[in-house]
Amino acid sequence: MDAISLPPGQTAARTATQLVRVRDLRLTVPSAAGPVNILRGIDLDIDSGEAVGIVGPSGSGKTSLLMVLAGLESATSGSVTLAGVELAGQDEDALARLRRDQVGIVFQSFHLIPTMTALENVSIPLELAGDQQAAAKAAESLRAVGLGHRLTHLPGQLSGGEQQRVALARAFAPRPRLLLADEPTGNLDGKTGEAVMDLLFDLRERFGTTLMLITHDPVLAARCRRIVHIADGRVQA
Repeated sequence: MDAISLPPGQTAARTATQLVRVRDLRLTVPSAAGPVNILRGIDLDIDSGEAVGIVGPSGSGKTSLLMVLAGLESATSGSVTLAGVELAGQDEDALARLRRDQVGIVFQSFHLIPTMTALENVSIPLELAGDQQAAAKAAESLRAVGLGHRLTHLPGQLSGGEQQRVALARAFAPRPRLLLADEPTGNLDGKTGEAVMDLLFDLRERFGTTLMLITHDPVLAARCRRIVHIADGRVQA
């Protein structure tokens, strides 16, 4: 696997500035049986450079919290501030720009475009940002996750572990301040999942990326600096 390097004399910046601020966050969705309260008053702060594990039983609201933080789901009430921007009141274009400039997301399912090569998949967020060096940076990002020999392969020609490495390369390529990871090893076997998580934490450390990791695995959560337990839509500890 190729080494990941920063410009000479530069180290990953880590400050104690607050990156995420959540106050009394509530999410209620309709259902045939009536309104369902998914998030019931979440308060959470995440500082720049932190690695935070979010744990809790299925249905506790972990993924819903991630979706709200990413601006992919609108909260019913409460406030979410990301990189100094209050999400409430932002239109879809503004939220898309915020995700493009500040947030990387890795899901359990790889969400690669099946008709695009690995290089093309990783290039997408860079091209959307208007980066003239998108292809070169995407190739560098793929080399950094050990896939320099898979640039022209389609997702269907890659193993599950390789596909998740492409997803990691895509998420890290724009150098996001915040990486949201939702059960990133859920579709992988134990050995492959461990290798992918080693890579994720290595990239996070090298670039000083803030990480919010949703996981059912207590061993994986323990690799984070802080663990937040969520149950019934509330922070328990």
